[in-house]
Amino acid sequence: MKTGYEKNSITLVGAISMGTGVMIGAGIFALTGQIAELAGPLFPLSFIAGAVVTAFSAYSYVKMSNAYPSAGGIAMILERAYGPGVVAAAASLLMALSMVINESLVARTFGTYALRPFGVGEEGVLVPVLGVALIVFAYLVNVSGNRSVGVVSLVLALFKIGGIAVFGIAALAAGGFSFAPASDAAETPVTGFIASAALPRPAGQA
Repeated sequence: MKTGYEKNSITLVGAISMGTGVMIGAGIFALTGQIAELAGPLFPLSFIAGAVVTAFSAYSYVKMSNAYPSAGGIAMILERAYGPGVVAAAASLLMALSMVINESLVARTFGTYALRPFGVGEEGVLVPVLGVALIVFAYLVNVSGNRSVGVVSLVLALFKIGGIAVFGIAALAAGGFSFAPASDAAETPVTGFIASAALPRPAGQA
């Protein structure tokens, strides 16, 4: 029976790992503390609100992919929505440009965080060097083939999930496993929760 699977294509596990890696992006690590401060005791509900919003986006991607199977990604969706014209082309180029900018910011952040334990400031030359090295590494993984992409995505996804679990348990243990408010945000829990749910995330990240 023909399944439509092509040799050396990304496997289901690899695709799930890539999606997990994209969703657990820099925003999770950079904004969680800020969200907790804004939401106060309603902090767990912020994640539920985020999950509901994300579910709508995920559902639209699933339905579009089922209707029009393609490796085109966002460009394919734009082409189907607006036709093969100027609007789809311009939006695709803007999406690609935003990804380039986002990757450069993430790479520089990686360099900054990696060198912070060694007392190296952001003005040091090693920060951009590490950022460029990370981008080169990502490029080499991509050109090496889908198998390498899938394996690296799986390893990074497990690393992220494990890291979040460890930090979460450590934070709960340090707080005595209590959700008592730690800031003035608790005085206005509803408005703080709304602000935390509306806090913008970086493009392509949750």
